[in-house]
Amino acid sequence: MGLRARLLALPRFADATALIAGDARWSYQELDLRARRAGAALAAAGVAPGDRVAVCAASSAEHIAAIVAVHHVGAILVPINPRASAPELRHVLEDSGASILLADSTTRPTLIGLTDRRVYDVVTLSQGEEPPALAVADEDIAAIVYTSGTTGRSKGAALSWRALVTAMATLGAAWGLGPGDRVSHALPLFHVHGLCVGIYASLLHGVAIALHSRFLPSTLLDDLAAGATVVHAVPTMYSRLLETLALAPELAPLLARARLFTAGSAALSPDVHAAFVGLGGPPILERYGMTETLITISNPLAGERRPGSVGLPLPGVEIRIVDDDGCELEAGTPGELQIAGPTLMTGYWNAPEATRAAFDGRWFRTGDTAIRGPDGYVQIIGRTSLDIIKSGGFKVGAREIEDVLARHPHVVEVAVIGRPDPEWGERVVAVVVARPGVDSAALAPTLAELARLELTHYKQPREIVFVDALPRNAMGKVEKAKLRATLSVSAAPDP
Repeated sequence: MGLRARLLALPRFADATALIAGDARWSYQELDLRARRAGAALAAAGVAPGDRVAVCAASSAEHIAAIVAVHHVGAILVPINPRASAPELRHVLEDSGASILLADSTTRPTLIGLTDRRVYDVVTLSQGEEPPALAVADEDIAAIVYTSGTTGRSKGAALSWRALVTAMATLGAAWGLGPGDRVSHALPLFHVHGLCVGIYASLLHGVAIALHSRFLPSTLLDDLAAGATVVHAVPTMYSRLLETLALAPELAPLLARARLFTAGSAALSPDVHAAFVGLGGPPILERYGMTETLITISNPLAGERRPGSVGLPLPGVEIRIVDDDGCELEAGTPGELQIAGPTLMTGYWNAPEATRAAFDGRWFRTGDTAIRGPDGYVQIIGRTSLDIIKSGGFKVGAREIEDVLARHPHVVEVAVIGRPDPEWGERVVAVVVARPGVDSAALAPTLAELARLELTHYKQPREIVFVDALPRNAMGKVEKAKLRATLSVSAAPDP
């Protein structure tokens, strides 16, 4: 059985629940039937193997059926953020060459006004009978997922069936996913976290998916009360959940009902991890992945889930940490994390130069700076280009400073960046969101003192800037490039 056929073999889970979304409660048999009919409708509309089909819609049961339908006809899925701006939409559509768009009632008017491509409704895409039988190679492209664009215009990572199914099969085995699980899923479906970890890994292992179009702590708690065993989330979701439980501590025992909470897409604060465990939840399992590599490193299911670490390489994955010259570094020395293995993207769609620049032979250059401990655990320090600040000849990791300042009770969140400085090369700048009603002028020296007490002198912020909110992309990652470009000069005096 080919890898694509392995994912599409949904009837093997028979009447087990596949999807719970709004009023829909579909078994795997029903999901398979609806996806096949939708696939037949796509084939009747002229969609052929290798064609790109863009899906731009809110999360729903019909959305999942449409995703599976695209794969039934051998087309390439191009998931799109339904809240993307018009320029972003145009870029993805033009770059991918998508010939057909699948939308919902919310996104369809925008897409029709934006392009002359055919736009179909995911809800009514169920008119066919049976999609054609196809022979699809494991190396064929299954999906083109566009990067978050934190460092420039988004690029489409072309993911083969080999990469996609291998990664999700490995992850499912590592996390013990199976038909007895139910996942609470409120992540967006245009990113590998929500699409691959949340959907593909679940379908591959017969997991029931409680699907939501947006995250609400109350909804997650309801899912736990209803029997959810697995939760996939980003750190901001856990922060919001903790805020809710602070107001309703009687609900905290619900955390113990799930066997697995995972975190990814951004760094999880050790303080959030500790607070979660303190309320009775199991240690949050942090893992590491990228659009271009899928999930490659994970804390163990059985074993130490180390706060501040993304864990150990998954089976079949090779990693190395190198210096600026590409020489491998010893354990404990920070450098760029590079990854090799079967889960890597084939390349960036229609971007051969960018693809060549992204690889060093068989090694993918992640652009993340990491340290590997003597026992193999990996810690991500930050983005090589954005989170490593070179000041006075020293390399300063933004994450360490952020963790210190974020512990102050009057700080909601903080991002540390480097600002050009004629003397030091870059000066360390802390951009802080303070709690409502807090006097920032009084808070600045307090934070400076905290930094003095806990950080080496060259790591201490030379400026503290207060803003109402940090700019974030659709996955909740702070856009530090945008922050550096637009940051006002209203900084507190040098501490």
